[in-house]
Amino acid sequence: MRQKLAAGNWKMNGTGAALAELEALIQTQSAAKSEILICPPATLLSRAADIASESNLSLGGQDCHAASSGAHTGDLSAQMLKEAGATSVILGHSERRADHNETSETVAAKAAAAWGAGLTAIVCLGETLAEREAGDTLQIIGAQFATSLPDGATAKNTVIAYEPVWAIGTGKVPSLAQIAEVHDFLRAELSTRFGAEMAATTRLLYGGSVKPGNASDIFTTSNVDGALVGGASLKAEDFSPIIAALDAS
Repeated sequence: MRQKLAAGNWKMNGTGAALAELEALIQTQSAAKSEILICPPATLLSRAADIASESNLSLGGQDCHAASSGAHTGDLSAQMLKEAGATSVILGHSERRADHNETSETVAAKAAAAWGAGLTAIVCLGETLAEREAGDTLQIIGAQFATSLPDGATAKNTVIAYEPVWAIGTGKVPSLAQIAEVHDFLRAELSTRFGAEMAATTRLLYGGSVKPGNASDIFTTSNVDGALVGGASLKAEDFSPIIAALDAS
């Protein structure tokens, strides 16, 4: 059985006052069946970990450097995130790939670093609108999958998130058939490369304009094991219905 996962990516949002939303989420989701993960800004991570220490909620980072230390001003190592209370880290998000010119090779190096620190790597894959309209979606996703995941990937150290770039923060959502096509493809790719057992146990998340109003339909889609949620994870009143929909799926 693959435990369902509701992951919230706060991105570059939130100061100390936002921790009240974390406290509210903990209070309302103490009986949730799904795993709940919040990835706040790094400045809030240790305080968030203290708040969540006696709860069923886990914390993650939004990125890490491939090196364990060194002359990398402004960067954070996986070990630093682990020490601050993270259990996971998001890697290869399209915003990192676009804003910081991260390649899939870079993502793979970061994933290996995350594993070395004992973190689960949430590896993001996704096509642009131009690639979708050109009919290249599976080719793009397949290439990112092949290069972004090191050979040491297991169901325990890796989660894969499919996030079509054109759906992130836009309000546009792929059809359920389009989501299913990519998730089914990824499940098959996992089996081909890593074997049937790993494919059957690795969690695949969907991300991109997930909201309370569409979550139930998304979670009934083939091979969707949860969601990586952006804006709707910032408020407990928005994220809680998504978690409830995941629990019910």
